Amino acid sequence: MISYRELLINDIHHIEDIDRSETITYIYKLKGGELQELQASHECPSWDKEAIIELKERLLYELVSGGKAIGAFEADRMVGFGVLAHPFRGAEQNQLQIDLMYVSKAFRRMGIGTEILNQLSDEARKRGAAYLYISSTETQSAVFFYKSNGSQITNEVDPELFEKEPLDIHMLKKL
Repeated sequence: MISYRELLINDIHHIEDIDRSETITYIYKLKGGELQELQASHECPSWDKEAIIELKERLLYELVSGGKAIGAFEADRMVGFGVLAHPFRGAEQNQLQIDLMYVSKAFRRMGIGTEILNQLSDEARKRGAAYLYISSTETQSAVFFYKSNGSQITNEVDPELFEKEPLDIHMLKKL
């Protein structure tokens, strides 16, 4: 049985529980406001030690800065998590970003990501956001996940996030 709870600073080590590996068959590129599907066919391994350290630092930064994280657990093992970043974004300052969102390979397509996204959406609404800003990896699975949960491609790309991840697909989810 999967349980969900807010992640605290002493939960950061649970990032190591996540198996983010994936077989990537298609990726997307955005051209002229339209998604172009490209065949990819490669394996994306789980995180190495350096990536885990970076993810832990990002999570810690958000937790101490006012962001919120939700974890999905099977017993004591975290099988998914998502992070709502703290700063408001957008021209009207009415968007909060989904900073990180991962579900372990063996637990995908079970509704875990959707539940985490729903809980983070509720939190964003409570904070006064009208939209979630999502800078999604370009993989078919990630783009389909966000689109199936109501996200749309945006033409109002956040310059800071685009600079960090220029290949990402930038979306908004109306709350």
